[in-house]
Amino acid sequence: MTRDEARTLIERLHEIWSEGEGDLDSIPQVYAADFVAHMPKGWGRTPSRNGHDGIRRAIERLRTGFPDWREHVEDLIIDGDKVAVRYFSTGTHLGTFDEQAPTRRHLTVDELSIFRIENGRVAEQWCLNDDLAFGKQMRGESLD
Repeated sequence: MTRDEARTLIERLHEIWSEGEGDLDSIPQVYAADFVAHMPKGWGRTPSRNGHDGIRRAIERLRTGFPDWREHVEDLIIDGDKVAVRYFSTGTHLGTFDEQAPTRRHLTVDELSIFRIENGRVAEQWCLNDDLAFGKQMRGESLD
């Protein structure tokens, strides 16, 4: 896979997660069937994001809580079969999310992910996001 193809694949992945652009039927064109997500340990026992069904469930869960969710790529670095991305996500809490009723609060969350590409699809992801800022914003607390 060329660098341009890798960039396009990862940009497409972020489009899938973003409201208005996210065609869930294109998950198999972006993610490997045996995709594995490595999420932060502090998340506890969250539903699996593995495989096509896991990705679909994760996106649907997120869109239920934040129907206007958008991922904004700021930096993308490609090295062989790995792509590192620094991005931020935004959304308004308009639906139930993790059993919390809608707060109507607008959130901005910084995220970092490393993706491994195999056979033209994303095979693995290691993700770190600013869970502290996410939680504070959900509670209406200042980030200062």
